[in-house]
Amino acid sequence: MILHELMAFISVIILRGVTKVPSLRDSWSARLGNPLITGIMSRNRFQDIMRHLRFDDMFTRSERVQTDKFAAISDVWGSFVTNCITCYNPGRHITIDEQLFPSKTRCCFLQYIATKPDKFGIKFWVACDLKTKYICNVLPYLGKDPSRPSEERLSESVVMKLMEPFMDKGRTVTTDNFFSSLTLARRLLSRKTTILGTVNKIRREIPQSTRKMDRKEFTTQVFSTTGATLTVYAPKRKKTVYILSSMHSVVETEETIKRKPNTITQYNTTKCGVDVMDQMVREYSVRTGTRRWPVAVFYNMIDMAALNAHLLYQACTGVQERRVDFLVQLARELANSHVSEKKALKEQLRQQQPPTPGPGKRAKCQINHCCKSNRATVRCVHCHKYTCGKCRREIPWQCQVCHESQ
Repeated sequence: MILHELMAFISVIILRGVTKVPSLRDSWSARLGNPLITGIMSRNRFQDIMRHLRFDDMFTRSERVQTDKFAAISDVWGSFVTNCITCYNPGRHITIDEQLFPSKTRCCFLQYIATKPDKFGIKFWVACDLKTKYICNVLPYLGKDPSRPSEERLSESVVMKLMEPFMDKGRTVTTDNFFSSLTLARRLLSRKTTILGTVNKIRREIPQSTRKMDRKEFTTQVFSTTGATLTVYAPKRKKTVYILSSMHSVVETEETIKRKPNTITQYNTTKCGVDVMDQMVREYSVRTGTRRWPVAVFYNMIDMAALNAHLLYQACTGVQERRVDFLVQLARELANSHVSEKKALKEQLRQQQPPTPGPGKRAKCQINHCCKSNRATVRCVHCHKYTCGKCRREIPWQCQVCHESQ
């Protein structure tokens, strides 16, 4: 398989995500099929490529999997992440959260999260730009990492890896209570990066005096330490919210009934980056059923790459185009080389055919303009298709002198 056929294969996957049909067979059917898909590639060829789709060298996989659980697709995935990092310069605010890509394939790092709409899937740690929802960096969760120091928390290791390409530039990272901690805030602050996020009240750095449940409604308590502030706010009588911030040296409350602190307001504004990105990806997802987890990761990679491509197109051209229209145009451009090559090969084979069928044989009419599969014995001099008498063009009678003068 050559490169332009692989691009056409990816374009068919994107088009199938845009136009959802019940089964693979329906994408090529006469009633439910998409004419763009049928013009790009046949169903048998698509299934053949999907059946033999691999992302690494299977002969060396057993050696590489000893140190890398993601070895079956790690090379392709690394190239994708590198392109995501180098192709866009994110703004000041970056949101970090988890994404669960729905899948029930058998692999050692399959996750079960009861609070997600799809309970089973492959977990990814994602860093998104808040304003555009561009995917800046992403890491798969592969279970326990033996290279991580025992004294370092998983949450701190994830945030530091995701933010490594964007450090030392005065950015702010927004996280939830799984990631936020005072140790992480100080590590990020040493790299000129601030943090804003909720904190679990069971953390060791949370003062014991803040853990009482009977707080007066709409009250705020602020604690300060070196490089960070802790805001304790009670939106209800028996509910308390803890916000850790290294970007606010002064905490102010609004002059409203709820008297919200500015840290709470800022967090509510910047917390939704990854969730909105996941919602946008699911709208036109290429995900289909598969028993191989590398293919499931490949589907998620195409979804993310298509979303990033749309955001980059809007940022570079200034044109606000609907995402579905962009995906259709993207699929057409990916398949353009393959369709042109296929047309040229078909034309070459057609020209190599004899001008007339063999003795005593007749071909089927390939025009079918005025007939219903009539038999033909002559080909057209321009398109080289077999043409019956009903589908041929009547030429006006000309004398030899007028024909030579033209």
